[in-house]
Amino acid sequence: MFAGKSVHVTAVRRKDNEISFLEVPRSSSKEWVRKLKKVPLLRGLVAIIESTANGARHLNFSAEVFAEEEGEEVKQEEPSLFGKISMLLGVAVVGVISFIFGKLIFTLVPAFVEHTLFNNHFENQILHNLIEGLIKIVFLVGYIYIISLTPLIKRLFQYHGAEHKVISAYEAGVPLTVSNVQKFSTLHYRCGSSFIVLTVLIGVIIYSFVPYDNLWDRMWQRIALLPVVIGVSYEALRFTNVLRDTPVLKYLGYPGLWLQMLTTKQPTDEQVEVSIASFNRMRELDSEITKPHVI
Repeated sequence: MFAGKSVHVTAVRRKDNEISFLEVPRSSSKEWVRKLKKVPLLRGLVAIIESTANGARHLNFSAEVFAEEEGEEVKQEEPSLFGKISMLLGVAVVGVISFIFGKLIFTLVPAFVEHTLFNNHFENQILHNLIEGLIKIVFLVGYIYIISLTPLIKRLFQYHGAEHKVISAYEAGVPLTVSNVQKFSTLHYRCGSSFIVLTVLIGVIIYSFVPYDNLWDRMWQRIALLPVVIGVSYEALRFTNVLRDTPVLKYLGYPGLWLQMLTTKQPTDEQVEVSIASFNRMRELDSEITKPHVI
């Protein structure tokens, strides 16, 4: 999937080698949403909600195409609870809810584990926060590694790597051919993986400014400060992107690149070809939409 100035495009290869596209206009129907996108700190929350909703919608398109290619028939049996919720709220909304639920789990469980294991050993809350951050990173890396072993997620991570390669090749100004694109790295500064790592690191800093008396205070603080952590992390990600070509300061983005070693994998030539098709289609639609009209 690629996001242009005016459209999101996802490309899927079918068994007959035909490439199908999902093209979703990139527009905010409400003026207040567009205004929030320009407000520092708040724009991070808006960006995460939008990207999660769009990602869920595009992944659902891929799943539908896969099911169609496998010849699965629509069953008339009673839908599952998850299916009922998806039909009621929509795939995008369910995707956002799933993200929030997952974020809460990876925020609260490490705090609970750290409190259980180390609460009686020392009183320095900053040190407790550092250990909590380490536990969170261990949980995160372990979770990503385990799911990356499944064939479906491995394929998803290969396409993730292909997307990064295409973007890097485009930014380098080389023709977007499979052979050219494959020469580039699967790692890229502007990636959600970098954002995930930043939320852990920024969280440790922000939590250190807010003292707590017991485990429940600590839990509620984590929930209340989650929007703040997300907002500050988004601004930090923008900052590291600006500095990526600056000597010494470019290393600020390295933790995110290290995590991408798990969330991206080397793609096949066929996967790169699909990514190029998606990117070119996105640029084509962008140019058509922004083309001036002659009166």
